[in-house]
Amino acid sequence: MKRIVTVSILALMGYACAQAQTATSLFWKKDGVQVPEIVSEKADQYGSVGHHGPAVENTHFALRIYFNDSGAIDVYSKTGRGLELEKYKWYPTVEQQENDGAGCDEYRVGKTVGLGGIALWDGKQEVKLKATGGRTARVGDTKTGSFAEMIAYGVPYQEDTVDISIRIDMNRKTREAVVTATSLTGKPVMFLTGVNYHRGETVKCGNGFIFAWGIHPADVSASPIPIGAGMFYKPSDFGPMEVTGDMVRIISRPAKSISTTVVAASTKEAELNTAKRFENYMTK
Repeated sequence: MKRIVTVSILALMGYACAQAQTATSLFWKKDGVQVPEIVSEKADQYGSVGHHGPAVENTHFALRIYFNDSGAIDVYSKTGRGLELEKYKWYPTVEQQENDGAGCDEYRVGKTVGLGGIALWDGKQEVKLKATGGRTARVGDTKTGSFAEMIAYGVPYQEDTVDISIRIDMNRKTREAVVTATSLTGKPVMFLTGVNYHRGETVKCGNGFIFAWGIHPADVSASPIPIGAGMFYKPSDFGPMEVTGDMVRIISRPAKSISTTVVAASTKEAELNTAKRFENYMTK
């Protein structure tokens, strides 16, 4: 009887969480007012927009898209117990982390596209999303959750220009997020994406998955903790994966749009809080 009661309570908890598991955040630092869209002729608003770009979250992690040429997606790790962007705006204090169980900015993107971020490939080298026509950032709700999007206009690519959208969709019913990159001008392009990592991390990849687990350099946290970042992708949409010095990257075949699924975890949470548990999840 006890076992039946326990399962019922957990099921009810899961049902309650499923009703409000996603949220978004986008605002100018100067006033802190949440807005659904920011349109800018200035392509680099990294230092002026709150948490450097549009952000979306579920209870386990948050993702932000940088408002600059990088096309990078960054990660905020959490406990899995609630939503935090509205309250902490990505940067809780040490006291809030220790006393309130707030999450932490432990992920270091560096010069890569981070976790599932997007650049282009011209056949020889990486092409950053240099927006000669400005950028638009958007956030909002969908029927199944919430989204964050960044559009770069007029990106020089193979003697032409293209408009590129990076969109993150969080679904209330899963801890994963879908990243979709689209050539809005309709011209097929080669998208570059993947998972970045740092020295000392465990990095594994296989047919349709990439993941890394470990401590990122302590440039944003005084006491960094082990975190995980992973990606699922459709192998037929991409060429062979490549392991560089700081990233496992994949380059798509020419396409108007591609999608991948990303997931993050940390030792702060109760579910995927060890390297083994995260590996089991990624290789299930």
